[in-house]
Amino acid sequence: MSSHISINSISYQSPTVRTLMRYVRPSLEDVPCLTVLDFFQKNHNVFALPIVNSDGKPLGIVDRQTFVETFIKPFGRELYAKRKISDFMVANTIMVDMDTSIDDVSKIIIDAGMQHMMIGFIITENGRYVGIANGHDLLNEIMHIKQDGLFYLAHFDQLTNLPNRLLFMDRLSKAVSDANRKKSSIGLLFIDLDNFKNFNDSMGHGFGDQILIAVANRFLNCAREMDTVARLSGDEFVMIIEDVKNDQSLDILCNRILESMKLPLEIMGRNIFITVSIGTSTFPRDAIDPSELILKADAAMYEAKRGGRNAYNHFKAGMRLYSMDNMLLENDLRYALERKEFTLFYQPQISVDTGEIIGMEALIRWNHPERGMLTPTHFIRIAEKTGLIIQIGKWVIREACSQHQKWICDGFKPLRMSVNISPLQFYQTSFSNDIRLTLNETGMDPSYLELELTEGMFMHNIENVINVLNDLHDLGVLLAIDDFGAGYSNLGYLKRFPINRLKIDQSFIRGIDTEATNMEIVRTISTLAKAMSLELVAEGVETVDEMNIVESCGCDLVQGYKFSKPLPSAEFQPWRIEYEATKMILHIRQFNLLDH
Repeated sequence: MSSHISINSISYQSPTVRTLMRYVRPSLEDVPCLTVLDFFQKNHNVFALPIVNSDGKPLGIVDRQTFVETFIKPFGRELYAKRKISDFMVANTIMVDMDTSIDDVSKIIIDAGMQHMMIGFIITENGRYVGIANGHDLLNEIMHIKQDGLFYLAHFDQLTNLPNRLLFMDRLSKAVSDANRKKSSIGLLFIDLDNFKNFNDSMGHGFGDQILIAVANRFLNCAREMDTVARLSGDEFVMIIEDVKNDQSLDILCNRILESMKLPLEIMGRNIFITVSIGTSTFPRDAIDPSELILKADAAMYEAKRGGRNAYNHFKAGMRLYSMDNMLLENDLRYALERKEFTLFYQPQISVDTGEIIGMEALIRWNHPERGMLTPTHFIRIAEKTGLIIQIGKWVIREACSQHQKWICDGFKPLRMSVNISPLQFYQTSFSNDIRLTLNETGMDPSYLELELTEGMFMHNIENVINVLNDLHDLGVLLAIDDFGAGYSNLGYLKRFPINRLKIDQSFIRGIDTEATNMEIVRTISTLAKAMSLELVAEGVETVDEMNIVESCGCDLVQGYKFSKPLPSAEFQPWRIEYEATKMILHIRQFNLLDH
């Protein structure tokens, strides 16, 4: 039988029954039973006696307790004195080869009946008796195995077999303590795979898992035996490098890792290439607390990503930290969809010319059970970092479309519904089809759905982006560029894309009545947009002065607190009814004044 067992896909070698084996000299099958009774009375530590034939092959086992009790009963000797010992063997004695695993023999005993746990079993080699095993010792060994397995489950990553976050934190704390005592330094590497989600989502999670296993082995080969390589979660890995001399030592290791990743990974018969971004921090120079050391290595890693990926950065003062508070928030975010903690708020978009409500922007909010209502600034970066934004984004589109249809069923005139799209969501190969399915399932007219994209989405893989945009355009969906002017600000490339609207970044609207430069930027964007037949939306309009200036600059639509803050669905339609009623009254008054 195999000596290999698995606990929740964590594999290790189970010990065999060799570890339990005790040699007890066996009895031949024709020995008188009174001879064996005498043997048991003189050897109180023998729990069972194996019985063999003249060739040394085991026939069975005699249980000490049952056998002795037979002879202390009234008339026991008179009844059984002339019997051979083979007549007293336990029925269906369990016999296993000495290479049988503890796990396998325990299953055999359970299937045969737990009484065999007390009696024990015979161990053989090449069919011949070599010893017996005590059921009590077997039970102890099983408990040890299970405890070891539970420890492994609690401290090691089940996929890569690397230490997990719990064990990593324990080792880092110990390394910091040792370094403090020895007055030495520790280097910490925070490693994140670049664009791993693309492989995971396009090739499947099984393919992605194999990448993680292969990458883990690469990292182990780059590290010293004394270093700790751990997997924190997803595609995040860390290394603890003890007794670091200087940054040059970390440079050598980081370059070794980057060079190793230039070789292809063979995954399911395919050669694939993947790069990594690395951030480092050093104890005690950058931090003396283990958690802070992680935060600073993480911050350095994000600088490497922002710099173009496939690179490493050492932590420097001033880098933006990903706080422990965010780590806790990340954990909560993983359950937010399942617990239905997200909700949508809606902010109206108003026509500058007529004052009518043309549409609304759906804005996600997280009703956190402890922190209250959170805006996207608190969690979107975390969602994008973890890839959770994909599922969250799908929920937003579906919820917005469903709410749109519900309002129509309630008798309200349809309005354009604008939804923000994450780059990670947009680059999914199924994105266009996901939109199509959502529209079909909710019954929403595509011409009322507007997807807001950021400028940065158009800077990579242009041809693929054009294909996706054309697919969406063919569906009848409207397309807008959000936060225009804050990124690449190149209207020339827009000629290639089927864009309907530009939304000017609100940083240019804020203070436009006092900042001449902002006014000039908005006016220039407006002139170019008109030349390309693009509608222009001014975001963040809060005052009458800002409203008047964006109108004079040629903006078509406005959105901001001047009209309404984002409202939950239950409050949006009452606000709409009141707004339209007020507008109607003002219109009537104006008409009456003109008439007179």
